[in-house]
Amino acid sequence: MANTHDPAYVQLYAHPQMVEDLLRGYVHEDWVAEVDFATLERMPDSFVSDSLRDRADDIIWRVRWGKRWLYLYLLIEFQSKVDDLMAVRMLTYVGLLYQDLKRTGRLDPGAPLPPVLPIVLYNGDAPWNASDNLEALAETNLPPSLARFQPQLRYLLLDEGRIAEHPDPELRNLCAALFQLEFSPDPDNFRALWDRLFDWLQRPEQDSLRRAFIAWANRIGLRRHFPDVTIGELYDAQEISKMLANPHTDWTQKWKQEGRQEGHQEGESALLLRQLKRRFGPQLPGWVGARIQAASIEQLEAGARPLWTPMP
Repeated sequence: MANTHDPAYVQLYAHPQMVEDLLRGYVHEDWVAEVDFATLERMPDSFVSDSLRDRADDIIWRVRWGKRWLYLYLLIEFQSKVDDLMAVRMLTYVGLLYQDLKRTGRLDPGAPLPPVLPIVLYNGDAPWNASDNLEALAETNLPPSLARFQPQLRYLLLDEGRIAEHPDPELRNLCAALFQLEFSPDPDNFRALWDRLFDWLQRPEQDSLRRAFIAWANRIGLRRHFPDVTIGELYDAQEISKMLANPHTDWTQKWKQEGRQEGHQEGESALLLRQLKRRFGPQLPGWVGARIQAASIEQLEAGARPLWTPMP
């Protein structure tokens, strides 16, 4: 899997249009309507202290919210593996952020702390199953006199793979396009999404954003599907589209073949699981599902017997 801390990925979210689409498309709260997106401003690297920069490779923005000049800071944490203690990490990052606000003079004496929206962008293959709430990770059997001193924090989790599985066809959103590209099942689908995306990015002021998407495709998007294939640097959107459209390109054929095999394997897995439930009842031991998921297509096609043998 591509490293989500790759500069090409971070470069995309250095564009205010990406941050605006992220909030408008995936933060379904009333207060978003009061955000003045024209004031989006990315915090310079000199703003964060060494401790925050070392511990979180995040992008920090601020924006005016409502009639008051309050600050909304976004901590965007790029994550490709499930972290059970993500809520603890985000608590640390928010604390460091407030310290830097004080250190750099952006927090007036006596002024309230500005609101912080911690966002975790997750692009792993397995569904995210860690708690988004620090309180859920802590000891609950405490007397009220002690419980009231325990820290609280909740972060917003955006599981890109699950979002991409259920796209909104009416949503013209750069982040939605990125999520679907990253989890595209075949080159034809990737190319259709890619062409539609660049139909949106035609304005001269979007030139930097276009280059950021091309860099992402070169460094992350295509290599996510083919980590072992050497793909030469492609310098414009048309080059990428033409390569994907070429039916004789070896790696596009491999992508299609792997997609068909994966679809076949998923179908065989579902069929076998249904057969086992009909035969042995709906409440199968937990290891059965794990054994089926780990089975090869040949084992699945052979039937249930070798997979039904209990695990040691």
